[in-house]
Amino acid sequence: MVIGLIINNGKKEAAECASEVIRILKNDDVEFVTSVEFESVVKCDHYLESTQAIVYSSDVVITIGGDGTIIDAGKYSAKAKKPLIGINLGRVGFVAGIERYELDLLKNILSGDYRIQKRMLIDCTVRSKDVNGEYLVLNELTLQRDLFSSLIEIEVDLNKETIITYRADGIIFSTATGSTAYSFSAGGPVIEPDMECILLNPLCPHALSSRQVIFSRDSILNTRLKDSRTSKCYLTVDGKNIMQIDKDFDIEIKKSDLTLDLIILKEKNFYTLLNEKLKGGSRQ
Repeated sequence: MVIGLIINNGKKEAAECASEVIRILKNDDVEFVTSVEFESVVKCDHYLESTQAIVYSSDVVITIGGDGTIIDAGKYSAKAKKPLIGINLGRVGFVAGIERYELDLLKNILSGDYRIQKRMLIDCTVRSKDVNGEYLVLNELTLQRDLFSSLIEIEVDLNKETIITYRADGIIFSTATGSTAYSFSAGGPVIEPDMECILLNPLCPHALSSRQVIFSRDSILNTRLKDSRTSKCYLTVDGKNIMQIDKDFDIEIKKSDLTLDLIILKEKNFYTLLNEKLKGGSRQ
């Protein structure tokens, strides 16, 4: 078995935690691979240049950091069909499977004593006369006005029929996984992580009737700006700015055929876990 270690170089204790993982799992049948930037501090069998290369060369992926580390590695894991588990060194860590004090649970990976939880992803396709881009989304994609711009008007189609127009600061399209991320901070509902749906959450809508909507997994959504002459609007995917958007762009949102396979080593009630994380009770 080859285990890939994706280590967040922004966390001081991450390299030390990686060494603990290797000590716990090391045997004659296990090899470890990580990034070349950790070659002098983490003793692995192989060192590669990129997260993508590490994931594709591994049988199992372990991320060491926070949810951001999982997001970065998770899209490659989904494409490569490699199971992943995250060790939380962040502040909250909704997606991470275990905390650092639970590292001994990793031995269950070697014995096969775990289950796989499939997380839905979103395919986002961006089209204009000059652009044709495709993006895989684990948490959310956001259309949001520039800080110094006026409100934007955003149309949303369901299965090619316009159903709503928002006048707002922006709009979020979220997976169930992303319902505890930016959408949650923006007042959106919490959705159980293994549900397959798309959450639409307007940002500061300028209408009393504007509400969040949850669409089924079979829904195909399209969105566009009605008028962008006086406002700048940006597309963000999983927290990363992608491009500036104008009224000539059409953005399609639908369930991806890919899933992120998360390794579950310890069964935890989602709502109990939610309360613990929000109260900061997950760290020891």
